[in-house]
Amino acid sequence: MRLRFIPGVSFLAALALGFVLALIALIAGLPIRTASLFAGAWCVVLLAATWIDWHLTLPAWRDAQVELSRRLPAAFALGVSARIPVELRTAGHYRWQVKLHDHADPTLLTNGMPRALQLERTSTLDFEYAVVPTRRGEIHFDRADIRVRSRWGLLEFFDRLGEPENRRCYPDFAQIARYAWLAGDRRLAEIGIKTYQQRGEGTDFKQLAEYRIGDALRHIDWKATLRHEKPIVRQFQNERDQCVILLLDCGRRMRADDRNEGIGSSHFDQVLNATMLLTFVALKQGDAVGAMTFGTPPGEERWSPPRKGAQTLNMLMSELYAVQPSPSHSDYLSAAQALMRRHRKRSLIILVTNFRDEDSSELGQALRLLRSRHLVLTASLRERVVNELMSQGVQDFESALETSSAHLYEQSRRDAFNRIAARDSLMVDAEPQRLGVELVNRYQAVKKAGLI
Repeated sequence: MRLRFIPGVSFLAALALGFVLALIALIAGLPIRTASLFAGAWCVVLLAATWIDWHLTLPAWRDAQVELSRRLPAAFALGVSARIPVELRTAGHYRWQVKLHDHADPTLLTNGMPRALQLERTSTLDFEYAVVPTRRGEIHFDRADIRVRSRWGLLEFFDRLGEPENRRCYPDFAQIARYAWLAGDRRLAEIGIKTYQQRGEGTDFKQLAEYRIGDALRHIDWKATLRHEKPIVRQFQNERDQCVILLLDCGRRMRADDRNEGIGSSHFDQVLNATMLLTFVALKQGDAVGAMTFGTPPGEERWSPPRKGAQTLNMLMSELYAVQPSPSHSDYLSAAQALMRRHRKRSLIILVTNFRDEDSSELGQALRLLRSRHLVLTASLRERVVNELMSQGVQDFESALETSSAHLYEQSRRDAFNRIAARDSLMVDAEPQRLGVELVNRYQAVKKAGLI
């Protein structure tokens, strides 16, 4: 075991003391030769003491057999603080003054490192520190650095403890957890999600029930009515076993931050949050959900075929958790052609992007191709900063330019959006924070209308 070491505080203090004494001796009139011999002897004694200290400390440190172990969570959530418990086990017969720095991933905001600790004789020390992930993807924990004070304090040496570990950082699941809680307690309106469940709607048979005022007479089951000697009607539910495919733009425009405060506020991060929310709702409705990305560098696109079941959400996030928006251009037509080759069954295609007026021609071609087989819902993100610039007061020439440019940009974007919406009413134009709610509302309206 080769250890790096540096002079300790005691060594530097003793060295400084020797030179101060030599300087005082020179001022007092002691010959230079005598003062030099004194300083040299002082250094030799100090180096000898340091050598002895090193050879006393090294075997004792080896005998201590210090071990470090972390108890990492199974996964991290973007922007959500997590506590990292750490355990240090020590053997031997000495106390140790140490400073520990755990090498957490540089994408983590770390609070509580480095930490000064005292390791007691044959003991276990537990402590924890906090981290906040700032980026989705793989998170790596390297071996920790520990800085140990020698027995006499003349040296401090460095050692490595623990083992490298990897974890994944996923988007924040808070929206899904909150939606599930609201759905269970019938408080969907609190987050703006509308409910469309009505008795007798849909085409899939659900159950037989006693007739109530307002039920359609055409739904009366006459055989069951005769058998029970009271009016019985057939109840229906929205169609199940349908496919929903999320077509996610990962191009340069999805890298926008839009002046949102906090971690995970980029457009693409909020698109993933909306994707999780919509996936959860669609799976609860009995539909199959899949996803495809475009606008990524060649070979990095992701394709997850539509699947049903509660495990689909985890599988989908395992495919998308590490996807980052790229600086490349998003080719809408190529994405539509790739999706048409991969999936032929009629489905609800939800295209999530951030288009501009210059994209209207290419996007229009892609939508026409997709509509030849599928039902397409186009969702475009609207930048909040544009509204802020349009509503700001005009105080000088620079603010006038900003305001007029924002109005011009918004007008051209609105014209492009209206041109596409004129041919298809299934459009969503929302700020990133509202995207999840808007998509769920439109999805449920499509299900209620039986458009798929």
